[in-house]
Amino acid sequence: MVRVLVVDDSLVFRKQLQMSLSHDSQIEVIATAIDPMDARQKIISLHPDVVTLDVEMPHMNGIDFLKQLIPHYPVPVVVVTSTPTNALDALSAGAVDFVKKPVVKSPADMQKFIHDLAHKIRVASTAKVRKTRPQAAAPSLIQRMSASRPLDQNCLIAIGASTGGTEAILAVVKNLPATTPGIIVVQHMPPVFTNMYAQRLDKICKMSVKEAADNDRVEQGRILIAAGEHHLRLQKDARGYYIRSQTGDRVNGHCPSVDVMFNSVADVAKCHVIGVILTGMGADGANGLVRMRKAGAYTIGQDQASSVVYGMPMEAYKRGGVCKQLPLDQIPDEILYQLNKHCPCSK
Repeated sequence: MVRVLVVDDSLVFRKQLQMSLSHDSQIEVIATAIDPMDARQKIISLHPDVVTLDVEMPHMNGIDFLKQLIPHYPVPVVVVTSTPTNALDALSAGAVDFVKKPVVKSPADMQKFIHDLAHKIRVASTAKVRKTRPQAAAPSLIQRMSASRPLDQNCLIAIGASTGGTEAILAVVKNLPATTPGIIVVQHMPPVFTNMYAQRLDKICKMSVKEAADNDRVEQGRILIAAGEHHLRLQKDARGYYIRSQTGDRVNGHCPSVDVMFNSVADVAKCHVIGVILTGMGADGANGLVRMRKAGAYTIGQDQASSVVYGMPMEAYKRGGVCKQLPLDQIPDEILYQLNKHCPCSK
């Protein structure tokens, strides 16, 4: 049983979550809290496995509460919010995941929300929560490595992640130089949130970042983030690589799916690519990374110690899809080292 503390200032919503989550045979709601002060006392006394946290609350908002909580009590937190900015701020402050608060037009809307929240609570109960956020590799080392030889522009980089991935992706790409070949990314996230995430990375990274649109070119110095509810597939024409961004059925329970992207990369780019699989629950991307490695790509998996949830990278490693498994903070240097070799090939 996953022991859950529900934190929300709305009595109606708090009671509804308590009642609905209690129908899940793997979840026990051990208490509710009306605000961060109440929540802090109950976290200390009851030691819940997971906390669900509203963002907009009296006395202190959920983001500020997380910033104070996680350094002292690193409990897995799933944030409930309708605002993309709040969700991203919460993940940056140490939340494991978020669920979009529903606009309830029918009972089915609430049922879907509870189903998603229950799933993320179960995932969060397995997560490794750190007191500090992941650190990007030092810019000085990256600069030295990228300056040693021109980076091979015939290559591209494909990154897949899920739970814990927003901060892990940032740690990988933040300090990569603007001369880095094009990067394509699938992070499991709903529509609107992916665009806000891309905008946030664009303000931080040396490379430019945007949410992928159909027929976008994969170019030097550019990162394309798969749009929510759109699969991202790699294509190639006489001018080079570009992507198709299209709606479609969920694959491995996800749209966008890491496997969909990795499989297209294996077919189109062969050995002219570096594949990276980061923290996340489940196995999405594992089979695709195996295909990429068999096609000659160089593949990297995040190690267990640095993963929030060691699911996707574990499955890829177990199935033989990973050339090298590394801590998160060593992955940027490994990418640039391979690019300095002029088109990595595992063969």
